[in-house]
Amino acid sequence: MTQDSGTTASATAGPATGRTYWLEHAWLGDRVEPGVTVTVGVRGDGGARGDGRVTAVTPGVPAPPPGAEILRGLTLPGLANAHSHAFHRALRGTVQVGAGTFWTWREVMYSVAERLNPESYHRLARAVYAEMALAGITAVGEFHYLHHAPGGTPYADPNAMGEALVAAAAEAGIRITLLDTAYLSAGFGEPPTAPQRRFSDGTAEAWAERCSLLEEQDHARIGAALHSVRAVPARELATVARWAQERRAPLHVHLSEQTAENEACQEAYGRTPTRLLADHGVLGPRTTGIHSTHLTGQDIALLGDSGTGTCMCPTTERDLADGIGPAAALQRRGSPLSLGSDSHAVIDLLEEARALELNERLRTRTRGHWTANALLRAATADGHAALGWDGAGTIEPGAPADLTTLTLESVRTAGPPPRLGAETAVFAATAADVRHTIVAGRHVVRDGAHTLVPDVPHALARAVEALRP
Repeated sequence: MTQDSGTTASATAGPATGRTYWLEHAWLGDRVEPGVTVTVGVRGDGGARGDGRVTAVTPGVPAPPPGAEILRGLTLPGLANAHSHAFHRALRGTVQVGAGTFWTWREVMYSVAERLNPESYHRLARAVYAEMALAGITAVGEFHYLHHAPGGTPYADPNAMGEALVAAAAEAGIRITLLDTAYLSAGFGEPPTAPQRRFSDGTAEAWAERCSLLEEQDHARIGAALHSVRAVPARELATVARWAQERRAPLHVHLSEQTAENEACQEAYGRTPTRLLADHGVLGPRTTGIHSTHLTGQDIALLGDSGTGTCMCPTTERDLADGIGPAAALQRRGSPLSLGSDSHAVIDLLEEARALELNERLRTRTRGHWTANALLRAATADGHAALGWDGAGTIEPGAPADLTTLTLESVRTAGPPPRLGAETAVFAATAADVRHTIVAGRHVVRDGAHTLVPDVPHALARAVEALRP
């Protein structure tokens, strides 16, 4: 017997073989189709640990087949949050008002970082990743540089903090790419400050040695990151790039987020941060520049021609008054776009997609820089590719069965015809419209409630409260 909530006997029993979902409306990459069945093969214990993949997609099925789980509304591939700092979630609501700049905000952020340990970070990240699941996010790229204890002393397990994040993602039911980050200096030629000592391994070789101890899991990939050109000396860049290249792992880097960083890089090395990265072999198709806000025309050419990706985080970039990056020009030149919620001023990938277009409208005073389909690809397939989950972010045979279903009956989404579902999702819907989130063929969010983390708001409140001075 089927029910509109998607609950069936087979779902609660957790079989090790296939199951079928009936999607009332499905976005299939370039169009919305009504009545689509998706068949999933599932093994293991489900959730993000299972190996559930789509085995068949059949459009034109007007009614649910017997035994199918029903997903009412518009179903998209699971969303990919390509840039996250989980601990920044503790800052929400406390740093949004008053005068200041990125640099004054950073001091407040450091004070939170100083109070985290593996246990408290696990509790916070578990709640944050559960919030992401409620927002339809099925994979996160965690840009992770809180490696050691305050003061810089390694934990007995040198990857205790990173492993806490990997465990938190599993418990919240989502996939993670842990982008283990090299962070070696406070600025060009400057040693780490007191708050930054816990970020640093001393050298890129020591970073690589520690990072190599991390192990991938069914739900977890291990990637690399350079925090920024100010935080990794030029002589160390190639070591990190080589580590990622040898493992065919994603490599991310904060790039030209601030004009002050650009000016200091020119003074130290006589070139832009983008040129510096190019000269040391960092750019390429498995590399993603985060923010890429203040670029020259030559920087755009270097990034696009090398196939280096660009991850825009519009809600953070506006929250920190960073500026509006040249996303449209980068994509035209050949740089694939992905999206991230970064500091988690909000966690809403639909808002990130919408803001990308609306920011460009404000900057150029013209409309229509991306179609809704293109913006959804940035939030799905291209985001997953940036995180090393090749083949994810689509609804097609062979792809991971990661799905996100939006209601088309909320005050935000009611009215437009379902065939315009992509436009409704991008330009009207919010994270509050997510009804179901499915990872590896299993419900992580059902009817708007998380199935693994009870009372996510309470879990967030307790984790954040524990970090207050």
